[in-house]
Amino acid sequence: MNPSWVVVAVLAATASAGLALGGCAAGKPPAWAAPTTQGYLAEGVLARLSAAAPPPPAPGSPTDRADKAASARMVALEDTDRWLLATSHAEVRPPLGLQHFDCALGVRLGSAETPGLDRLMARVFHDAQSVAERVKAQAARNRPVGDDPDRRPCQRLDAAGRRSPSYPSGTAGATAYAEVFALLEPERAAAVRRIGAAIGDSRVICAMHYPSDVRAGEDIGRAVVADIAALPAFQADLATARAELARARATGLTNPGCAAERAALATPLP
Repeated sequence: MNPSWVVVAVLAATASAGLALGGCAAGKPPAWAAPTTQGYLAEGVLARLSAAAPPPPAPGSPTDRADKAASARMVALEDTDRWLLATSHAEVRPPLGLQHFDCALGVRLGSAETPGLDRLMARVFHDAQSVAERVKAQAARNRPVGDDPDRRPCQRLDAAGRRSPSYPSGTAGATAYAEVFALLEPERAAAVRRIGAAIGDSRVICAMHYPSDVRAGEDIGRAVVADIAALPAFQADLATARAELARARATGLTNPGCAAERAALATPLP
């Protein structure tokens, strides 16, 4: 086994309990929709953002054909370090999903020192996923693993999960995290946005989404944070989270998997 696989596998293990994404099991509510979580945005804003999202590419259109060709090329990455990192990226729910940004931020998140940050991100995630799910309910596009029953996902899936809709991607939440972290620490904005984009790439590598699904999810995540950013409640929570993040950095703790993450992310996409 490639030695770096071991460390990347440790990264993947943080998501092992939640690799079946919310909404993949028939008859169950999405796992992100925690009943105790309330977002920042009012119903009218969520409805406006949902209505603004474009429809998925038409079957057989140039974008659809390009999507399918790009997805097919990702088979070459199966069982590589980048595949294992994509497996870790399958868990995007807070607070575990925040740990994907450890290396870009230079801290170790997920500790008791950041409860305010966790609550803030849970509210942002709720709004981003709410918009994405509303759009998804109106779209009918198969996932790559639904179009090709022999395609390997890098997470547990049942038959209902393979049949669940692909557009838009749940990377709305990961992109929203990146945008909030960019507000928290502007000097690290480029680094955290690269991780948000890498999580989107991972969904294509995992055969869970096509590239245009991911782009639509990213657009939703950015639009949601743009609306949230001006809200006084969010600004107050942001100040609390910024102080917690500074205290977490002061501990000197970092993620031991950062070297493996850098190596995996250096893999060129086919």
